[in-house]
Amino acid sequence: MDSNVRNPKQKRAIEKKTRIIDAGFELICENGYYNTNTAEIAKKANVSTGIIYQYFKDKHDIFIEAINKYGDDIFFPMIDESTEFDIDNFESTIRSMIEKYVHEHKVSRIAHEEIMAMVHSDSEVADYYYKREIELTQKIKELLIDNNFKDDNLYEKVHVMIGMIDNLCHEIIYHRHEKMNYDIMTDVVINSIEDIFKNDLNV
Repeated sequence: MDSNVRNPKQKRAIEKKTRIIDAGFELICENGYYNTNTAEIAKKANVSTGIIYQYFKDKHDIFIEAINKYGDDIFFPMIDESTEFDIDNFESTIRSMIEKYVHEHKVSRIAHEEIMAMVHSDSEVADYYYKREIELTQKIKELLIDNNFKDDNLYEKVHVMIGMIDNLCHEIIYHRHEKMNYDIMTDVVINSIEDIFKNDLNV
């Protein structure tokens, strides 16, 4: 951390820092990273620009903290799906994952678009995204093993599954091809995922 940047300890200071993070994230997602400045963030957070520089080095610092705070909800809503995982109804579990993924992308569409643009241009954002993607892959792999799946190229198969669901979500939310039936496409993805794992359950 920059020597001039401090980590707040008192409740009011923590609340100020949180307001700055939330305001910065909202503005960046609405207007774009390069169209947002610290003066605008300060105004929205109801603090002075000087206060911002007490807690953050710059606008980029605010953005990175915001991604760490909100990124999982935007990119990896499946991360907590383990509590609902029903290995006896694998198809239903996958469908539930897809529905949750699509819903969260709809809610945070603007944020998702802006952050994905940053993934391709900012190494810190890219590091966050790919690290969390691998963590999700590992978590689902461990979950499957706990539910009696064979550890036979499971890591790679889970990663493919996540990619298929992510691509489906982007089709439904962003592409919206006029002649595509997305209910059918969802069924195709689910059937394909079931086929990938069909020989992996220990019986």
